[in-house]
Amino acid sequence: MALNCTVNKNDFLEALNNLQNITNKKGTMVILSNVLIESTNNGLTLTGTDLEVGLQLFVPAEITGDGSLTLPSKKVFEIVRESGSESITIEETKNSWVIIKAGLSTYNLAGLSNEDFPEFPEFDESSFISFESHIFLELIEKIIYSIANEQENIYSLTSVLFEKEKRDDSYYFKMISSDGHRLSIMEKGVAANLDEMYLNEVTLIPKKGVQEWKKFCENRDSVEISFESKQLIIRDDQAVMVIRLKHGEFPQYTAIVNAVELTNSLKISRIPFLESLKRINLFTEDIFHTIQLNIDQNKMILSSQNADLGNAKDEQDIEYNGESLKLGFNCRYFIETLQVMDCEIVEAYINTNNSPCLMKSEEDKGFISIIMPMQL
Repeated sequence: MALNCTVNKNDFLEALNNLQNITNKKGTMVILSNVLIESTNNGLTLTGTDLEVGLQLFVPAEITGDGSLTLPSKKVFEIVRESGSESITIEETKNSWVIIKAGLSTYNLAGLSNEDFPEFPEFDESSFISFESHIFLELIEKIIYSIANEQENIYSLTSVLFEKEKRDDSYYFKMISSDGHRLSIMEKGVAANLDEMYLNEVTLIPKKGVQEWKKFCENRDSVEISFESKQLIIRDDQAVMVIRLKHGEFPQYTAIVNAVELTNSLKISRIPFLESLKRINLFTEDIFHTIQLNIDQNKMILSSQNADLGNAKDEQDIEYNGESLKLGFNCRYFIETLQVMDCEIVEAYINTNNSPCLMKSEEDKGFISIIMPMQL
């Protein structure tokens, strides 16, 4: 049979919007830029994939003709978005063409047969555990900024390390990211029993998958998740997302953390420090954003210099009574770290002039950031 259905504009638009980051990735397979639309009980199932992340969504619809086909995801999204009608009708004709009617507007759109569309991954239904969505949102927001870009030579750094841990009968999730110049760690306690949750010895979630996981959780109160050896599955009663896991090694982050002695510390107000960094960053070189920190008794002087523009200096009051320090850092790394922290006072630990800087706060439980120094 040929697909024939009527669907609410807002429901359809929301589903198509959630697919855009997945289906708009440029690739070698033309079919991957299409969305698979299939009739099902009381509605439509929309599926998009880039072979790394797959997303399947249910949309309520009035079905008058069963069928399935694929349509250009971006173009269907644009048609629905610009429509002035509250309902959209899709009628399949010959050779996977469709007539889309929206109010007084009519569109003829060429689709593709679903025969070449990748099969949605199968998964075990028995191993899901339900969690409040905010757990994953808090984990991801704290570490997503320091995942390496796809151009990074170290393959594993373009992913997030995901771990579970049991301490004193309490369970924790932990996410770790690094781009080789900085390290972000966030852990969050969970009420669920994680003993039965399967994880690989090294569980790596690609950056694209982490981004889509965050988006999936943003408008949901709770989600179910399950890890298998090759994939992570996230779902609720209206949608299923499957993320293909990466395999490889991840830096021994605990050794990096333990290398910073938590003795020589300074305390500084987060917001004034962040505002000072933004001012100083105006005069850094574009590539490395190098700034100099001169730390002395209860005072820190920030300075930057640009060969073409000039220089800048800013002074901040701090709590510090250790030896004088003169350090170089990438200003942007400090800015991005402070922006995700949720506290008034930041504790920074620096051992020597050539040591990394570890930042954390008693008010921001579970979060640690380490920033490597730069040569001045």
